[in-house]
Amino acid sequence: MAQSSPRLDGRSWLILFALALLWSASFIFTKVAGREIPVFTLVLLRVGIAAAALHAFVLVSGRRYPTEPAILLRYAIMGLINNALPFALIVYAIAHIGAGAASILNATSPIFALLVAHFSTADEKVTRAKLIGILLGIGGVAAMVGPQAVAGLSGNVAATAAMLLASFSYGLAAIFGRGFRGIDATVSATCQLSASTLMLLPAALIIDRPWELPMPGATAMIATLALALLSTSLGYVLYFSLILRAGGTNTILVTLLIPAGGVFFAWALLGELLTRGEAAGMLLIALGLIVIDGRVLRRLRRPESSGRPAGSVRPGSAP
Repeated sequence: MAQSSPRLDGRSWLILFALALLWSASFIFTKVAGREIPVFTLVLLRVGIAAAALHAFVLVSGRRYPTEPAILLRYAIMGLINNALPFALIVYAIAHIGAGAASILNATSPIFALLVAHFSTADEKVTRAKLIGILLGIGGVAAMVGPQAVAGLSGNVAATAAMLLASFSYGLAAIFGRGFRGIDATVSATCQLSASTLMLLPAALIIDRPWELPMPGATAMIATLALALLSTSLGYVLYFSLILRAGGTNTILVTLLIPAGGVFFAWALLGELLTRGEAAGMLLIALGLIVIDGRVLRRLRRPESSGRPAGSVRPGSAP
């Protein structure tokens, strides 16, 4: 008997949008902190502080860590494919093709997740609705960042390949994260971020030599703390919660919402105006999510499938 595919219920949609807002805000925090803190040091502080905060919470709340070597190895792999590897690839890609082009390629993560899930799981197969919805979302991201960013995708093959590899890594991680079912989401976030910290520590020490850097100012330090505690600690708790609740292919849809969240914060915090391209892109993303969810389309088709004209009312039903 075929297994039913995980769905995004009302609570899952709320978690998805909250996660998108937290990860969208991370770009603002990174921009502020990055003025004084080098990239690898900032990434190390982001995951290291987040891991330390979550360890404190796990200990105070009495949660238990897994001790099986196989599970700990899986967390090490998760830390590599969900943090260390894509972070390094994205830094390289943005330096060569720009943030706009990188965001378009990052939006392909759901495609990779869908393909990985189709061949490796019994309950998250490729469906027409998901494929159409994801393609609409990618088109929306492309519309938001503009034609210049789209044109920039052909400018550097190596950087484009690096960004696609990062997107594949994120998609793979979303499906790989299904293997932590039965483990508390906070514990999973703690273990993954701890593994990422250990992996990123040598790169930060060798490349940035942070002990030679001047002490960052108060604004940069506050932004770093917000990046670690909100976008990373809380963000990854929501991420693992959503994987357990709605599956990997639904969780990775967050990559389609992050650019829209960035536009929201630019409007709300920086006073930037919404452009026509951004508005059109957000509409396309919304349409894609509606197609993936399916409930609106099913309601629109229901009158036809029941043989009654649209707008008719069944006897005894409310008007």
